[in-house]
Amino acid sequence: MNKTRVLIIDDSALIRKLLTEMINSQPDMEAIGSAPDPLVAREMIREMNPDVLTLDVEMPKMDGLDFLEKLMRLRPTPVVMVSTLTEKSSDITLRALELGAVDYVSKPKIDIAAGLKEYSSEIANKIRIAKSARLKRISASQATKSVNADAVLPSVSNRIASTEKLIIVGASTGGTEAIKDFLVRMPPDSPGILITQHMPEGFTKSFANRLNSLCKISVVEARGGERVLPGHAFIAPGHSHLLLKRSGANYITELNQGEPVSRHRPSVDVLFRSAANCAGKNAIGVIMTGMGKDGAAGMLEMHKAGAYNFAQDEASCVVFGMPKEAIAAGGVNEVVPLKDMARSVLAKIASMGSHGNRV
Repeated sequence: MNKTRVLIIDDSALIRKLLTEMINSQPDMEAIGSAPDPLVAREMIREMNPDVLTLDVEMPKMDGLDFLEKLMRLRPTPVVMVSTLTEKSSDITLRALELGAVDYVSKPKIDIAAGLKEYSSEIANKIRIAKSARLKRISASQATKSVNADAVLPSVSNRIASTEKLIIVGASTGGTEAIKDFLVRMPPDSPGILITQHMPEGFTKSFANRLNSLCKISVVEARGGERVLPGHAFIAPGHSHLLLKRSGANYITELNQGEPVSRHRPSVDVLFRSAANCAGKNAIGVIMTGMGKDGAAGMLEMHKAGAYNFAQDEASCVVFGMPKEAIAAGGVNEVVPLKDMARSVLAKIASMGSHGNRV
């Protein structure tokens, strides 16, 4: 068996040692070396040609983001970022995902040695996913923070449809960029949007703030109890499931800290099931790139309740797992490329509104 060859880049000797031990304990991977900074790593990459890199978010001598940008432009390689759970680190990590990193792992805040051992299976799984992920060559200009104003689509022609309908989105690995691409195209009066993206606590607020700065719609981390109105998107916080609820004639957000579902909290299945129960045919489901099957069962329930559902196509996914499972389960009406997702969703909403809300 050809083992996945991993190069570790981290300025902490302790982290390098622990990651090396963890990776080497896996039967299908090996740590071929470790570097204390990107300059040393650059030479090792040339000599060793690793399959996957782990890269510390905050690095000495060369900024980790500069290194990543050059790497993805000149020699695209799967990268898993190793990040601390701070606001600064989460902002840097999100920028790293824009630049082409596949995924990230959060360092424990206390007792790093014990904490990282608990994370060993997560780290190993993310390295496996990274190796098979679909990489995109991203230039510095493509990954700029500004978004072309032409990307925003025209308003939904049917105002009633825009008010009555809801867009319900789920994603995981690769989803931060897919969701960004989807939301920046939404016009200011788009239907209300609820989103579950697999992310740890502390990252979702930074993610929402970043999206809010780029989009014409308002994007916030859900707090629970908010009325879901057109032109507003709510991101599930990393510590809680996000659900859609009815309050009289209104839709509102609800959070709960129940057990993980499909191994996740927040879980896409939980959000999709709540939309099936509360919104039925007034919901549009969207499942995007991600590993695993979270969302497949919930999307099927939405479909059975009358919702119309979209899945991102394989070619535009970083990882096709979640859309593939939803398609196989029978809950998907239409499979579209990411670049067409927003337009397709809005077109469907306009047509539903003009035909008496039929699906």
